[in-house]
Amino acid sequence: MRASLQPNSRMCFVCGMQNPAGLKVRFYEEGADGVRAEVVIPEVYQGYPGVAHGGIVAALLDEAAGRALMIGDPMRFMVTAQLRVRYHRPAPTGQPLVLTARPLRIGSRVARAQAALHLHDGTLCAEAEAILVRVPAEIQAAFEAERPFWRVYPEESG
Repeated sequence: MRASLQPNSRMCFVCGMQNPAGLKVRFYEEGADGVRAEVVIPEVYQGYPGVAHGGIVAALLDEAAGRALMIGDPMRFMVTAQLRVRYHRPAPTGQPLVLTARPLRIGSRVARAQAALHLHDGTLCAEAEAILVRVPAEIQAAFEAERPFWRVYPEESG
């Protein structure tokens, strides 16, 4: 089965393709089972030298969890109500990492997902479980102006 590319936004810190400070992560659906992305965390997002800041790792896990809930429905927007992160080992900067996530439960108002960040050899750096809720009406209304930028960007853009 061929993985399909999910849409990206314009200014999201993790997936925004026009955010000059953003990570520009592209997520691929791997069937109904989950999403996958390859990411290199730039040195400017380090905590200690050569190590990604834990907040950046958490942001990646948070985005991946939300992306897992969009499988088959790219307009299923949810926001994180709780994110429980467990750090196993430092995530290096400047090296390719693999970000994965899978849905656990999707309800009409509340959902759960798991996410993980690995080294390319499969070593687990961090994992998280997220509880997400439907986007509040005021945030959804603000998104309407951004809707034209929520799309699949060509691979060479960024």
